[in-house]
Amino acid sequence: MSTACGPDAEAVTRGLGFDCHDVAPVVSVRPPWALAHWTMPLLEVLIVGGAVFALVHALRRYRAGDPVNLALWWASLVYLFVTEPPLYFPEWFGLDRLYGFIFAHNLFTVQFMADRLPLYIVAFYPVISQLAYEVVRSLGLFRRGPLRGAVAVAFVLQVFYEVFDHVGPQLKWWAWNPANTLVNHPALASVPLNSMLLFASVSMAAMTYLVVRLTGGPPRRWLPLRILLAGVLTPPTMAIAGIPSSFAGENLTARAWILGVELGLLWLAGIGIVVAHLRSGEPREPLTAFARYYPALYLGGMAVCWLAALPGYLAARDGVTADGTPIGSGPYALACFAGSGLLLVALYRRDRAPVPG
Repeated sequence: MSTACGPDAEAVTRGLGFDCHDVAPVVSVRPPWALAHWTMPLLEVLIVGGAVFALVHALRRYRAGDPVNLALWWASLVYLFVTEPPLYFPEWFGLDRLYGFIFAHNLFTVQFMADRLPLYIVAFYPVISQLAYEVVRSLGLFRRGPLRGAVAVAFVLQVFYEVFDHVGPQLKWWAWNPANTLVNHPALASVPLNSMLLFASVSMAAMTYLVVRLTGGPPRRWLPLRILLAGVLTPPTMAIAGIPSSFAGENLTARAWILGVELGLLWLAGIGIVVAHLRSGEPREPLTAFARYYPALYLGGMAVCWLAALPGYLAARDGVTADGTPIGSGPYALACFAGSGLLLVALYRRDRAPVPG
């Protein structure tokens, strides 16, 4: 047995419908119609297409004198390649005894790294960070500084990301390792609270703050080095944000309360910042093409995926569908849909002509 496919990895991947021993070491390609669920190629088009759209948008803004979007796009990939390999192959980095096997992606159309890394995940990092940043920037929330803007980004990331996070396991996009109690528990339905807080909000919001501080303003010298620095410095922010829950040790109930309170504070802070800004009548930025169209397209795509999952979700027993897949939290996803929808209403509430980019 290879070290990259231990007992936990073997059990999780077989639950997804494939054998982690029988994988391509570098890259694999398969037809979209052969995937485990029909929503998977839809997801790939939505995310990979969005990443290309985000890159075109970032290049236009860079040519107009603002390097932040382009820096954020590339810093997201730096962050990806710093964090993902240890998650997929903890034994390569001496982390298997510390963290164990955490999760596995299913097989998508294009897959890398022994079929552990789908192409759409590579695209997801820059597209979700760009989406959150553009929503917040367009509302004008970075006018009062990067910290206020980054807190708002954490909230926007939470509501847009979790509509994806809570439907993925049911549709077999990926599977968490239920045996890993250190990282994957406590959980809200099928989604670990650590992932909801530390990855979905803290890390990318911190990266946005670093990128704005290091690259904001007119194009600067040593921009590639600044981008690299922002991406590399992002993972430690997750460790820092995880300190409060670590004090609970193996007490899952205490850890759940701590992480839940932190998530609640994130919602309160984000809503407070956005509402106060909208009430103040402070100026906002003209809507770019990316901000005008992509967040709505993304949310619409997630709504289609949830509609596909709804029959199985409603018929689930003890949190598991008839197909044997765990369901996410419908109420939390509904709250996130509502939050992201209201953000779009705030974004569109004035009829403003789009500007190039």
